[in-house]
Amino acid sequence: MSEQKTGTRVENGDVEIVAFEDNRLAADLSGEHDAHLAVLEDALNVRIDPRGNRFAISGEPSARAAAVAALNQIYGKLERGESVGLGEVRAAAKLAETQPLGKVKTVAPSIKTPKRQIMARTPNQAAYLQKLDSHDLTFGVGPAGTGKTYLAVAHAVGLLMTGVIERIILSRPALEAGERIGFLPGDMKEKVDPFLRPLYDALHDMLHADYVERRIASGDIEIAPIAFMRGRTLSRSAVILDEAQNATPAQMKMFLTRLGEGAHMAVTGDPTQTDLPHGEVSGLNDALSVLTGVEGVAVARFTAADVVRHPLVSRIIDAYDAREDKPARP
Repeated sequence: MSEQKTGTRVENGDVEIVAFEDNRLAADLSGEHDAHLAVLEDALNVRIDPRGNRFAISGEPSARAAAVAALNQIYGKLERGESVGLGEVRAAAKLAETQPLGKVKTVAPSIKTPKRQIMARTPNQAAYLQKLDSHDLTFGVGPAGTGKTYLAVAHAVGLLMTGVIERIILSRPALEAGERIGFLPGDMKEKVDPFLRPLYDALHDMLHADYVERRIASGDIEIAPIAFMRGRTLSRSAVILDEAQNATPAQMKMFLTRLGEGAHMAVTGDPTQTDLPHGEVSGLNDALSVLTGVEGVAVARFTAADVVRHPLVSRIIDAYDAREDKPARP
C-alpha cells in the first residue's frame, strides 16, 4: 500500500478546513465548475467551500471526517499522476462514508500494475483485497459490477509482477444463458473465447497487449474453461474461477482440489444469476455451504452498494431485489 501526503486540517466549531500544498492539484481536486465537490456534497451530506488550496467543510463531525478522507484520497491520486473523474470521486465518497469516526483511512488498499494503479473503491472491496492477501482460497460473492473478478485478476497480476507466483490461470464454466459450447460454430478456441472475453479484458486493462500475448504464448498466463482443469495440480499459481455459479457441484469440487503448493485461488460469482438447467444445484452455493468455517477459506460478500459501474446499476439491482423479496400474490 502506497503512502500519500494528507491535507493540513484545522477545526473551527462546525467547520473543518483542509489545506493542500499544490494549488494546481487543488484546482483539479475541485473539478471543472466544482463538479467533484458537488458529488462529495451530495454523497456525504456536507457543504464544501473551495478557497484556493483550502477547503472549508461544514456538516456533522462524522460527515466532515468522511469528506476529509475522500478529499485526501482524490488528492493522493492526483499526486501520483492518475486520472480522476466523477467515477473516482463517487468511489472515494463511498469508501469514506462507511468508515467509523476517527478510523477513516486516507489511503485505500491498492495494487500497482504496469498500466494502472488498482484501488479498492468500497469497504467491501478493501476487505476483499485483504482476504485475497491473507488466504489461500477466497470466494468473492455478489452482483455484477462489484469488482469481484477485476480485483481478483489485479491481485493475481500483482503476485506475478512481484514473483510470488509463476503463472496466472483464469477459468470459467463454458455455459452461458442456457447454451453449451457444442452448439456454437468454430473450433474449440473459437467456441470458448467469447465466454472468456471478460477475463482477457481485465488482463489488457492492467498489462500491455504485447506482454499479455507473450505470457499466454509461453504458458505463464492461461485462460481456459473449467473442464480443462481436470487431472491437473496447479502449483505456484494464481488461479481464478469466474462465473462460478454456473459450475456444477462436481465441477466445483474438481476445481477446488486442483490447488497445489504455493498457489492462491479466488472463486467469484453471483449465486442469484445461475444459468444452469432448472433444478440443478449451483456448485458455488454448494461450496459456500460445505466450506463454511474451513481454515484457510475466506468469503467476501458484496451488495448493490459496491457496484462501481454507472450509479444507475445499483438502483437497478435494488429494484430487482425488492421485487424478488415481495411475497407472491395468492
